[in-house]
Order: sequence, then C-alpha cells, then structure tokens
Amino acid sequence: MIEALRNAFRLPDLRNKLLITGLILVIYQFAAHVPVVGVDRVALRNLIEGQAGGLVGVLNLLSGGALVNFSVIANGVYPYITASIILQVLTPVIPRLEQLSKEPGGREKIETYTYYLAIPMALVQTVSQIQIFNALGGVPIIPGFGSDFLLTITVIATMTAGTMFAIWLGNLITEQGIGNGLSIIIFAGIVAQAPGNLVRLVTNSTQPIFNVVAFIVITVVSIVGIVIIQEGVRRIPVQYGKRVRGRKQYGGTATHVPLKVNPVGMIPLIFAQSIITFPALVVNLFPDGPVRQSINSSFGQQQGLLYWATFFILVVGFTFLYSDIMVGNQNLAENLQRNGGFIPGIRPGKRTQEYISTVTRRITLVGALFLGIIAIVPGVMDFINRQLFPNEVVSGVAGNPALVLSGSGLIIVVGVVIDTLRQLEAQLVMRNYDRFIR
Repeated sequence: MIEALRNAFRLPDLRNKLLITGLILVIYQFAAHVPVVGVDRVALRNLIEGQAGGLVGVLNLLSGGALVNFSVIANGVYPYITASIILQVLTPVIPRLEQLSKEPGGREKIETYTYYLAIPMALVQTVSQIQIFNALGGVPIIPGFGSDFLLTITVIATMTAGTMFAIWLGNLITEQGIGNGLSIIIFAGIVAQAPGNLVRLVTNSTQPIFNVVAFIVITVVSIVGIVIIQEGVRRIPVQYGKRVRGRKQYGGTATHVPLKVNPVGMIPLIFAQSIITFPALVVNLFPDGPVRQSINSSFGQQQGLLYWATFFILVVGFTFLYSDIMVGNQNLAENLQRNGGFIPGIRPGKRTQEYISTVTRRITLVGALFLGIIAIVPGVMDFINRQLFPNEVVSGVAGNPALVLSGSGLIIVVGVVIDTLRQLEAQLVMRNYDRFIR
C-alpha cells in the first residue's frame, strides 16, 4: 500500500489527483465548521455529548462529521443517498425507468433525476432533523425556528444549498480525484472522529481497561473478517468455442468469471444507515404522542431489539437487492453468448443468466449475513456490557467500545481504503508501472 502511494506520487497526473482529493476534503472540513445562523452552541454541545452513540451519531457519520457544529452542510450527502435508494428501488418496478436505464445515456438521466429528488429530500431532512434534535435535547438548538418566518426560510435554504454543495464536492472527487467521492467524504468524517471517541472511551468509562481490550479485539477481528469477505470470490468456469478461419484456429480457451462474495462493498450499510434514521426523522414532523415517543425511543436512541433487528434485516435485504441490480446490469450471460463463451453444462442465454443469478444469491447470503452481524456488533456489545457491568451508567461512545468506529464505520473505512487502492493500482498498471505493485 505504502509502495503504491509512493509510486503514485512519482507520476504528475496521479499526484495531482491525490492532491485534488486532499484539497477537496480540506474544503469540506472548512465548510463543516461554518455553523447555520441562529444555532445555540450550548444546547447543541449538550445534545452531541449525550447522544453521541444514537441517531445523532449516525447522522454525524453520514454528514462526514459536519453535524457536531450543525454547519451549513450538516445534512451531508444523506438526502442524495436516500434519493438514490428510492430511484434504484423504483427502476425495476416502473417500466419507463427500467427502459430508460438501458438506453444510451439513460443512466445519466436517472442520475439527473437523483439530483432533483435530493432537493426535496434535503428540505424534509432539514425540518425533521431540527425537530428531532429539539425533542432529544429538550432545548431548541435553533431558537425561533418555525415561529420566525425569515429565520426558518434562511435555515432551510442554507442547509439545502449546503447539501447540494457537499454532493458536488463528492462528485468532484470522483471525477477529478481518486476513489468514490461520497464514500471518501464519509470515510474522512469517520476517521476524524475516531481519536476523540477513543479518548472518551478511556477517560469517561468506569471500565477503561476492559473497554480498550474489547475495542482492540473487535477492531482486529472485524478488519480481518471484512478483508476476507471483501476479497472472497467464487470462480465460474467459462469455455470459449473453437472457430476455424482458413488454416488458423481461434478460441477454445478456458477461463472463469469471478463472482464476489460481497460484490457491493459497504453500499448496503450506507443505505441501511440512511433508511434506519428515516422513521425517527419523519415521526417528528407529527404531533407528540405515544407512537412518536416509542419510535424516538427505539430509532432515535439506537437501542432495543426492534431497532437492531430492523437494522439487521435492512442490511441483509439491501445486500441482496443491490447485488441483483449490479449482476443484472452487467448482462454477463448476454456478453458471454455474444463472444462465443458458455458455462460447461449450462445452455447459453436465459439459462446461463438464471444459473449466474442463483450462484450469486447463494454466495451473497454469506456476505449479507456477515454485513448484518458486523452492523449489529454495537448492540451485542451493549447487551454484554449490561450483563457484565449492570451498574455501568455511561452510555454512548464512552460506554460501548464498538461505537468508537462502529461496525458500519469499520466496513466503510476498510471498503473505501481497498477500493481506493485498487483504483490507484489500476491507474499505475495503465501507465505500465505494474512492476511497482507487489
């Protein structure tokens, strides 16, 4: 990894890509420290400290660390992610969208629709986010919001514009830098929060030694498991038919199609994290009542069997859904048939597509269950702490070593690092520097 980075810096164009990525992340962090007008800093600080491991922590993760200051980009890229989920789910359901996705330039049009849909999603999140923070903290974080018309419009317009600015920065990294821009922004926010979370775990907990050991064990085991699952593949044998032209024979070679155990990386976790916050955000748009309190208690505080079971199901479900979409978009059966390839014992065409889909779902089951288990590690650790230390009253990051990075955060960090390094190495290979890759 270090050697690949060193060799990348020797090439002017790759060095520029890395510097552009770093510069954009610096700009994002500057924007993350520009607070929205009218924010009560004291109320916000009390809320962040008391809810660091709950819904506030999740939204802060998705915003790349911008929520701690309730900055103009406090919504982060979450509205765009939600809009992307909605359109990806609707594409197979609505024939016009499915047809559009297969047309030349159709993907670009759907991407444009995603940007348009992200605007109303940002409006909804701004209002509901402020309402839920007021409910969780007990004190308005923006006094006058809702009653002062000019202040309300200013806050909503500012935060919506900030969301589109964050999305633009992420896309700029994708186009001009290295890696997936939106994932890198979330990755940078997770890494930036880790040292402070670790300090709180050691200084504020009544069991610092146990928590540090648990943190190291969880981190090491999780990273090893993530790498194994991320790199695991099932090789489907492929045979190419022989073609004779004149005196020469073409084809007849044997190769394989690698199907990954987890072909979608950390995308299902980001999607699930986005959706799991939705009930707590939406319910705060309605009057107070037992239903609102119950949903806030489970989904707002990130606790209870209902929350973790829902989170597990969402992660597993999104893994299967996104895997099917990705494999379907690759048109492997059609491409094999067009190039004269076939899977031994399987008829080309529809039967090959069905076979590939069946194998993909079987191996995806392992990856989906692994992602689901990693996602609920904080809930399992919280249960273990309650059994071992019933008198422990510290909550959030200070009382749960799994929340220093969180299972979702670990997968995002490892996934982004692996994906970025692959892109970096691919750029080196394209420039005939494959001798540098060890």
